[in-house]
Amino acid sequence: MRKDGEKEKEKEKQKEKEKQKEKEEEKEKEKEKEKEKEKEKDKDKDKDKDKDKDKDKEKEKKKMKEKEKKKEREKEKKKEKEKEKEKECSSKPGNENIS
Repeated sequence: MRKDGEKEKEKEKQKEKEKQKEKEEEKEKEKEKEKEKEKEKDKDKDKDKDKDKDKDKEKEKKKMKEKEKKKEREKEKKKEKEKEKEKECSSKPGNENIS
């Protein structure tokens, strides 16, 4: 009889150990899941950073294009002014333009 009681206690202890082990495994799984979530968040952050960098690059390109266009417009304006001056000079009597 006494042995049966001891066996029962042993079984109970064994069951408790198993439950504890399962709990520990669950905790480990949860930790792993959290790590994975963090990795995903980091990946997303990196992607966002890359997108921001790309946007900045695009903005820079646009700015450069705008500057180039502005320069071209300025050149055109200068050319137009020079043509106007030439017309004025050639239209005045006694002023002959030598080209």
